[in-house]
Amino acid sequence: MNRWTVWVAAVGLIGAMGTASAKTLPARVGAPAPDFSVTDEHGQTQSLAKQRGRYVVLEWFSPECPFVQKHYRSGNMQRLQHEAAGRGIIWWSVDSSAPGHSGHMSQDAARQFLAEHHASPTAVLLDEDGTVGKRYGAKTTPHMFVIDPKGILIYAGAIDDQPSVNLDDAAPAKHYVRQALDEAMAGKPVSTPVTQPYGCTVKY
Repeated sequence: MNRWTVWVAAVGLIGAMGTASAKTLPARVGAPAPDFSVTDEHGQTQSLAKQRGRYVVLEWFSPECPFVQKHYRSGNMQRLQHEAAGRGIIWWSVDSSAPGHSGHMSQDAARQFLAEHHASPTAVLLDEDGTVGKRYGAKTTPHMFVIDPKGILIYAGAIDDQPSVNLDDAAPAKHYVRQALDEAMAGKPVSTPVTQPYGCTVKY
C-alpha cells in the first residue's frame, strides 16, 4: 500500500468518525432540533417533523420523581400545559425510563397518570429505548426543551429557578419555559436560552 492510499484511507476514516460523532451529539440551542418518531399513550406515532410551523415543548418526566410530583401536585405543570394548548403549542411529556427501571410506564399507566392528575399534554411519548432522550441530552426529570415553528431549538434547561421539591416554591418561581415562549411568540430573542436542569436522573 503506497502513501497516497494510506492518506486517502486515513481521511476517509476521520470523515466517518466525524459523521458518526455529529449524529450522536445532543441537541444544541440555536441549531435544528433532532427529528424523531415515537409512540404515544394511545399507540399513535408522533413525529416532530409533522409539527413544523408550530411551537413544541418537550417535558421529560417520571411519575415517581419528587421533583416531577412537585409540579403536578401543585398544579403548576397542568397550568403550563393548559396555557400552551390555548396558544396552539404542542406539548409532549416524554418518558425515557427503560423497562424495569423507576418511572417506566405502559400506555395504560400513562393514560391513568393523566387522568389522575388532570394533566393535558398533547401526548405522552413513551421513549422506552431512550433514543429521543439521548438525542436531546435529557438528563433530569423534569428537563425542558422549546422548539420554534422553524424547527430550531430555542430553549433547553430547567422549568424554573426553584430546584426544590417544595410545592410552595412552584407558584412564585421564575418560569423559564413560559418566559421563552412569551418572548419568542412576541418576536423577541429568548433572553435566557439555556439553564441548568434539575431533578431526578433519567433512568435509561
